[in-house]
Amino acid sequence: MATHKELDVWKKAIDLSDMIYTITDTFPKSEQYALSPQLRRAVVSIASNIAEGAARNNTKEFIQYIGIARGSLAEVETQLIIAGRRKFVAELYLEKAFSMIEDISKMMYRLQQALKKKL
Repeated sequence: MATHKELDVWKKAIDLSDMIYTITDTFPKSEQYALSPQLRRAVVSIASNIAEGAARNNTKEFIQYIGIARGSLAEVETQLIIAGRRKFVAELYLEKAFSMIEDISKMMYRLQQALKKKL
């Protein structure tokens, strides 16, 4: 593998980051220092951990970083559920975000499995 930028899962994680930033831009002012920055940090962590893991020269470490990214993805999903219950996010955006999360989750799982076969 030449670079993380060639990984479809990394590209989709970047797309999800863009979407989350768009979504959190619409949050009420009361969430400016609460859920909004927490959600942004978690979503940025997904692509960042994929990139960091891919940059390692060790397959085991890459697998570990994918696991961390999966944890961040679950965190984003949980925080979106909370934002949805609080009516901070339109249903249409939630559906799109959850669909992206599901796709990314499946891609990360497949990547982990492929990497494990290399060990």
